[in-house]
Amino acid sequence: MTNRNDLPAPEQGLILPHFLTVRDVAASRRCYADILGGEIVLEENPGIVKVANSWIIMNPGGGPTPDKPGVTLAPPTPENRDTVSSFMNVRVADIAAFHADATAKGAEFLTEPLDRKAELRCYLRDPDGYLIEVGQTTGMLEGVFADPPAGTGQ
Repeated sequence: MTNRNDLPAPEQGLILPHFLTVRDVAASRRCYADILGGEIVLEENPGIVKVANSWIIMNPGGGPTPDKPGVTLAPPTPENRDTVSSFMNVRVADIAAFHADATAKGAEFLTEPLDRKAELRCYLRDPDGYLIEVGQTTGMLEGVFADPPAGTGQ
């Protein structure tokens, strides 16, 4: 039996776990446990990994259900993985140490950590291609913020 405190099941108020539709629960579960140091709470149906102060819940995709009529869940595909509408944001105290450790464990980053004025930041992908931002707050602590995104006219 799983301990209630290990599950995303608040006794009051709310919590905000992150759900991912994945192709291979075991591969995704290992990624979030190994790379982010999470604790595997449930192996399957759904797979749940407790990471820091939250949970990542993962299940294979599927068609509509009575509580989400007309909605189909599917993981990113190789054809659409470079267009995203959301991503996980992981904050770390020491991005250089995290980057070195995660790389040694097999994580593949898009770039090395880059200085964005407000923070040091880099991105990696999980086994399904989901984008994960890893950042260390730096300049923002002293009122220095990043430049606006290109093309926003700001």
